[in-house]
Amino acid sequence: MNKLNIGIIGLGKIAPVHAEAIQSSSNANLYSCFSSNPEKAESFAEKYSIKGFADLDEFLSDPGLHIVTLCTPNGTHLEYAKRIAKAGKNIVIEKPIEINLQRSYELLRYCQCKNVKIAVIYQNRFLDSVKKLKEAIDSGKFGKIFMADAYVKWFRSQEYYDSAPWRGTLDLDGGGVMINQAIHTVDLMYYLVGEVDWVFSQTGTLTHRRIEGEDNALTLVKYKNGAMGVFQASTSIKPAQPRRIEIHGENGSAILTDNRLELMLNDAEVSGNSLDIPAGADDPLKGFSTEPHKRQYEQIVNAFLNGGEPVVSGQESIHSVAIVNAIYESGRTGEKVSVKKFVGNSLQKEES
Repeated sequence: MNKLNIGIIGLGKIAPVHAEAIQSSSNANLYSCFSSNPEKAESFAEKYSIKGFADLDEFLSDPGLHIVTLCTPNGTHLEYAKRIAKAGKNIVIEKPIEINLQRSYELLRYCQCKNVKIAVIYQNRFLDSVKKLKEAIDSGKFGKIFMADAYVKWFRSQEYYDSAPWRGTLDLDGGGVMINQAIHTVDLMYYLVGEVDWVFSQTGTLTHRRIEGEDNALTLVKYKNGAMGVFQASTSIKPAQPRRIEIHGENGSAILTDNRLELMLNDAEVSGNSLDIPAGADDPLKGFSTEPHKRQYEQIVNAFLNGGEPVVSGQESIHSVAIVNAIYESGRTGEKVSVKKFVGNSLQKEES
């Protein structure tokens, strides 16, 4: 089998990005879609020349379907994943895996029990600029990294949050800017710098009237390797700013602005590669490219075909949720919070 057939559940704004990435990949076919809204299912199916379903059982029982991509609200992933795993299909989840660690681990345990593999979409790991930065860090070119900062100063209007009843809610979105917009950058910081030891945060809803989650967060971060840094996230900034990551080591610095990399090592500047893709500062899909998604899908499908692990497996994706959950607890309590308390040590199989 050279290609795997993928179906999409959840046909909101992010679904076309997944559909186009799958269609352009070398080892997967966009095969089908599901929405509980028959008109939406029919329209999406017609647009992409695929099968459309408004009955979930019919969608999942199709023998030609191999992988299901979940593009539903964050807080629905657990229930959908159980249905998908019961049908024996591997799963790709649009970030995050779930809204908290309890639900994330329940999802992982159930899928492990059913021998179903999980991958979670964090496509920024597949950017040329991030790959180059990761290689420079791992090869020791920076020496000891002592400071690592991230800034996600974006803008989302109240109309954006009002456009879907789940946006900015605690039960279905899991919170606000940290778990929705900034979690991609949380994942990048974990990927580039390493595990987080503790966080100390202030969070608040400062400019939006009708959301339950936070629209601003400021966090001090201590990494296990000894580095320290700050993480700022907002959906209140006018005008929206490009995402910025700064990493400083004994031998030099790196600045990643959106997806454009500057490497400055031993006083010599080394320009980096970039796909020059905007990072969604003022609009989630403005100027969006599906190339990083395509690259991640190709890696995921290759892993599923050959018995390997996706780069961002379900277990790997736990770290970003743990960091965000620690930030939320610190914001609630006003205290420094260890990330270790949020990460379980094992996944025991549970029959369901």
